[in-house]
Amino acid sequence: MPPRRRTDPVDGRAALALWRADPSAATRAVVRTAVRFTLEELADVAPGHAVEVRVPPDGAVQAVAGPRHTRGTPPSVVETDPETWLALATGALSWADALHSGTVSASGARADLTLFLPLQAARHRPGPLAP
Repeated sequence: MPPRRRTDPVDGRAALALWRADPSAATRAVVRTAVRFTLEELADVAPGHAVEVRVPPDGAVQAVAGPRHTRGTPPSVVETDPETWLALATGALSWADALHSGTVSASGARADLTLFLPLQAARHRPGPLAP
């Protein structure tokens, strides 16, 4: 069963489209909605609890199949800023380039999100998120 969504997919896609059109002109509310939507998409396409993906201050999600943690810091953590996350989610930035530049921090055996980025729409919502 997929996780319950907090972001309406229509609102999320609209926010993502606004961010894509001009990232520097996107309001904080647009960025926050786009980040939360794409984090929820990640949880849909890579269900699980082995990796915690953090995009402060806008959101966090647990994703990727593997051992579930119950207390404290999870064994695999990915953390980045909202702009980097949206660039990764849409394919504007590669995982390797983000790691190399230091704009994403990834620790743990399952923290490599290369297989899931850029995001594609979950099976029950057709269409790619990345251009």
